[in-house]
Order: sequence, then structure tokens, then C-alpha cells
Amino acid sequence: MGLKKDLKDKLSTLQYEVTQKNATEPPFQNIYWDHKGEGIYVDIVSGEPLFSSLDKFDSSCGWPSFTRPLDPESIKERVDRGLFMKRIEVRSKQADSHLGHVFNDGPKPNGLRYCINSASLRFVPKERLEEEGYGEYSALFASQ
Repeated sequence: MGLKKDLKDKLSTLQYEVTQKNATEPPFQNIYWDHKGEGIYVDIVSGEPLFSSLDKFDSSCGWPSFTRPLDPESIKERVDRGLFMKRIEVRSKQADSHLGHVFNDGPKPNGLRYCINSASLRFVPKERLEEEGYGEYSALFASQ
């Protein structure tokens, strides 16, 4: 009970509903769907690095979309049979946060679209990577 209570105190109601109860935020009404900043997106619960702005693309779906995770080991996938269809749910490995779903209708080279709820993410701008403990990802943006 303690951990869930701590999370309820730490997260907004929407962040809690999305990450802990598998909710989905409204499309086009979330902070990162059209965000253009350079940096990385981390799990709102654990801070685990998940996605890079370099892999973000405009899928016109109303949620932030990425072609791949920063590290495939940071993501867990499982079958979601809700809403009368079969989808692949995406969760963070460390915190087990519900992130969204992955679809096979994305751009080349891999054809994947990681459709992620903004409420499950926190953005760390490239200028703050070192300061916030994510310095190892600074090299991704060295030529930017």
C-alpha cells in the first residue's frame, strides 16, 4: 500500500491513472504530442530513460510517437486484448509503468510506431542531460 500511496502523492491524477491503471490520455490534448525539443523522454515514475527526440516523428495520431526505444531492454511488451482487439502494450521495465502501445504502421527502417502517453513521460532537454544524471545520452546530440 505504501508504494501506491507514494505514487498517488507524487503523480498527477492523470499520470497515476495512465501509468498504474493502464488508462489512455486524450489525443491532441497532452503535453508531448507535438513537442519538438531535443532531448530524451524518461519514465515519469522511475526516471528510466525510454525514448529520444531523435526517434520521435509526427504520426498525426495525437500522442507522441517514436520509431524505437533508446534501449530495447528498457521496454517490456505484452499482449493487450482490451477494446475487443489484440494490441501490443508497452511498459517500462523498471517501474512497470503503462506507457502505451506499439504498432507496425510506422516509418522505415523498422516500420514500428511506439504510441506513448505523454502522462507516462518526463522530458529532459539535451542541455540538462548531464545535470540530471543522463550525461551518457549527450553524445546522441553532439552533432545537433
